[in-house]
Amino acid sequence: MAWLLTGGAGYIGSHIVEAFRGAGREVVVLDDLSSGFAEFVPDGVVVHEGRVEDPAAVAAALDAQPVDGVVHLAGLKYAGESVHVPLDFYRANVEGTRVLLEAMAAREIDRLVFSSSSATYGTMEGEVVTEDAPQRPESPYGESKLVGEWLIRDQARARPALRHTSLRYFNVVGSGSEHLVDHSPYNLFPLVFRALARGERPKVFGDDYPTPDGTCIRDYVHVSDLAEAHLRAAVLLEEGRELAPAYNVGRGEGVSVRQIVETILRAVGEEALGYDVVPRRGGDPARIVGSARLIERDFGWKPDLDLDAMVDGAWAAWNAPGTAEREARQDAARAARA
Repeated sequence: MAWLLTGGAGYIGSHIVEAFRGAGREVVVLDDLSSGFAEFVPDGVVVHEGRVEDPAAVAAALDAQPVDGVVHLAGLKYAGESVHVPLDFYRANVEGTRVLLEAMAAREIDRLVFSSSSATYGTMEGEVVTEDAPQRPESPYGESKLVGEWLIRDQARARPALRHTSLRYFNVVGSGSEHLVDHSPYNLFPLVFRALARGERPKVFGDDYPTPDGTCIRDYVHVSDLAEAHLRAAVLLEEGRELAPAYNVGRGEGVSVRQIVETILRAVGEEALGYDVVPRRGGDPARIVGSARLIERDFGWKPDLDLDAMVDGAWAAWNAPGTAEREARQDAARAARA
């Protein structure tokens, strides 16, 4: 039996595919390739091209082979962008989850790991946020992920056989392989790397937040550690374990955007270049740092890779063959959609 990974050709999804394959589990991918890349998926893994909100595409992926469970990653992200095109985010993230749940019910597929987000919390109270904290998202993106959690919760009430959990990611960075690169147009690491490739100063979005250095504070977790958390969730669901509705996936440590940019510049030998501070982006909370105690207790999971490993792996992948060509393809695709 296989696990279906929606969004499995993306930066995060492809790392999860590798984690599942490394553990001897069969994987099949559904991805519309709007931000993912078919070459990120290992040979031997079938990729069904289509959107998760398209019932026919979901049906084709689920019916091509027996499916034991689903890891649902497909959708739109980026809090700032969602402020400008909220309906796009609700279509992809809310309707996509509804369509998937309906298709799973029709086929009695009863294991689901959902890709949620720390953006569901909004600006946190206190030093770290726990899973039972109030959820007050500050962007349509965060709202759409919260609605996704609600859909799954309500479907599990209607179908008690559905076993599930949601993983609330914090800021995912790094690379576990030189051929798996974060090509996001909005994430901090690729934004800094693109600026450096052009010989420009990186940008820091806002330095007037209520934080020690005025820039946003985030909890950064290595993508390989995140992939391992998904694998453990799937294994526990296969074993019939009762899991909490949601788990934070982070290091439990806050690092400011200014610190991250300075660390990258120092690591790549461009410390003298410096950076520019520009206005804030919409939808960015001042501080998000998550407690990882619950996932450590239930999964036996702890993040292994620190900030230096995150920077070094991401920079090596960014400079590997194929990155520039994929960047050009994404630029052309965005221009065609504009």
